[in-house]
Amino acid sequence: MKEELNSNNFNENATLNEDEASNLAAELKDKLLRKDKSIINKALIKKIIAGLSDNRGKLRRTFSESLGLIGEETLPLLRIVLLQSQNVTARRAAAKTLRLVGDPSALPDLLKALLNDKDPVVQGSAVGAMAIFGEEAIEHLIKVLENPKTSEMQRGLASWGLAFIGAKGATALKKASFSNNVKVRASSIAALGEQIQSFSDEEAKAILSKALSDTSDEVQIEAIKLIGLLDEQNWDLNLIASKLEHLNPEIRKQSALSLMKLEAINQIYKLEDSLLNEESNELKNIIRLSIDRIKSLHEKKQDK
Repeated sequence: MKEELNSNNFNENATLNEDEASNLAAELKDKLLRKDKSIINKALIKKIIAGLSDNRGKLRRTFSESLGLIGEETLPLLRIVLLQSQNVTARRAAAKTLRLVGDPSALPDLLKALLNDKDPVVQGSAVGAMAIFGEEAIEHLIKVLENPKTSEMQRGLASWGLAFIGAKGATALKKASFSNNVKVRASSIAALGEQIQSFSDEEAKAILSKALSDTSDEVQIEAIKLIGLLDEQNWDLNLIASKLEHLNPEIRKQSALSLMKLEAINQIYKLEDSLLNEESNELKNIIRLSIDRIKSLHEKKQDK
């Protein structure tokens, strides 16, 4: 079947009329939920894939779910639609459907869609599909971060994909955190949160702590931000507080916010000193908020 389902005998303009689409969707939903694949053949798969361009979202979802239940037999045509269709609705649906099919052999095609498709929804859906494959997807997402020609949005989506993978790709993420590429290093470290929070991974903790002194401001920012999001209290708060004097205003901002989230009462005096020396009104407000919040939380604890 895989050899016969190719671009030479597939017409993406072979659309279904409303009655055909509705009847086919109803029949598919009923039989596939009962795991009855007796009606599945090449011609039917083509019809279902044609339905991915349907303007009715509910029907389109039914066709997508049906293709996911059919499985790997649908991959050849889904790849064609994802990479070659002129219909943006169909390309979006194909990316989402590849996620439902769940076959990692589609990773290279999803990467191509992320890098080459002009539609941001297709790009986002491609990353969402890639991320379900866990560690297998990491090398593909890293290629996006390493590529100097990728857009800020594409790199942002790749970083989100790494964060979504999280603990499922901990080994690869820890390795990537030592990359010479700043974007890769920053995104990999930012994705270690689940591994630290859920599994108390000492190696990951050490990597995150070391990142506070990274040569890159971008890496430091991600490390400071992540520490503020974790329940783990065993961090070098003095080092974080010292960042309140950093030349980079974003580092000063994230340091103040993380100290607030960590309820760092023993760093209040450093926050108060930084408030006196800060020139940015925006940052003054953030530092003041941090001071007030920490004091308030500390007072509540003392009253208990």
